[in-house]
Amino acid sequence: MSVWVAIGVTAVGCYAVKLMGLLVPAGALERPLVRRLAALLPVALLAALTAQQTFADGQALVLDARAAGVGAAAVALVLRAPFLLVVAAAVVVTAGVRALSG
Repeated sequence: MSVWVAIGVTAVGCYAVKLMGLLVPAGALERPLVRRLAALLPVALLAALTAQQTFADGQALVLDARAAGVGAAAVALVLRAPFLLVVAAAVVVTAGVRALSG
């Protein structure tokens, strides 16, 4: 399959998903369950992506410097640090652990 065919299929698929979202009746979106699900789904997807990127290497489960960085970010969040400080803590801890482990 050509790259351009894949790009075209992806573009049409994205447009179709957007169109399906616009065709949903407004009454269906006002239900409390749907509103709650719409509020929580992005958080769950981001948490799953973070866990997969932190603890997986292909098919293997790993525990390396990335886990220490996520732990440092979690501690900074618990301490209610500003977002930039949370990111900086994760970066510094991850880099430090990688530097110490060789």
